[in-house]
Formats: sequence, structure tokens, C-alpha cells
Amino acid sequence: MANLTRYDPFADLVDDFFKGFFVRPVRNDSAVGAPRMKVDVAEENGTFKVLAEIPGARKDEIRVSIDGDQVLITAELRREKDVKEAERLVHSERYYGKVSRGFRLGQDIDQSKAEAKYTDGVLELTLPKKSASNKSQLTIQ
Repeated sequence: MANLTRYDPFADLVDDFFKGFFVRPVRNDSAVGAPRMKVDVAEENGTFKVLAEIPGARKDEIRVSIDGDQVLITAELRREKDVKEAERLVHSERYYGKVSRGFRLGQDIDQSKAEAKYTDGVLELTLPKKSASNKSQLTIQ
């Protein structure tokens, strides 16, 4: 069943217009403005395919942990300092810091066969399901 939400076409316009009007938008130290990692999950032939957008992250700073049916993706986004003389930052909307996303897939993952690739800011995970043959039934005496 789909969730219905009311769309207000002027909300973003008004928020963007007044964002820096009363307060200077030079620095934002709070994690409130941290972006949410966008994730697509598809199921195909006993395998989950996960696509996660992590633009600006380096491959060696992305961590994926799998525990049963839970997947946790964390990444560190770093700001490359390119300071030019006589230049000052007036407004920045890019986020630098740690982002993470965790979710459950509903079935245990076979960690030994899991694969991950990172290209062009998109992390692609191939997570095969654990076979049901590993489950055993306890006999009652």
C-alpha cells in the first residue's frame, strides 16, 4: 500500500529564500543538515542488489558491515582545502562529515559471497541470501 503525502510546491522556495536572510549561511556545524544517503534495493534470483549514493566519498573511507539481515553503510566525507588568497566562502551547501544508513533485508545474507563496487559516487552491493538448508530442526524428547 502506498503512502500519500501532501506536496507543497512553495515550501522549498520559501525555505531557500529565507535560509540565509536572517542568519549568515557561512558555516553550519550542526549535524541537522546532514544529507540522507539514498538507497535502492532490488531482489533478483536469490540475491539483493543495493545501490547507495555516496558522492564525494573515497573508496577507502566507506565501511559496510553485515550482521544477519542487517546492513550498515558508513562513509566519511572530507573537505579538500583549496584556499586561495583573497577569497572567502560566502555560502556552502555541501556537507562534510560522517554519513550512515542502516536497514534490514528480511533474510540473512551470506557474507562470504557478498561483493561491493564503488564507481562514480555509487556503491553497488551484491548480497546473496543464505540458503535455507542451514536451518535445523530440534527434535523434542
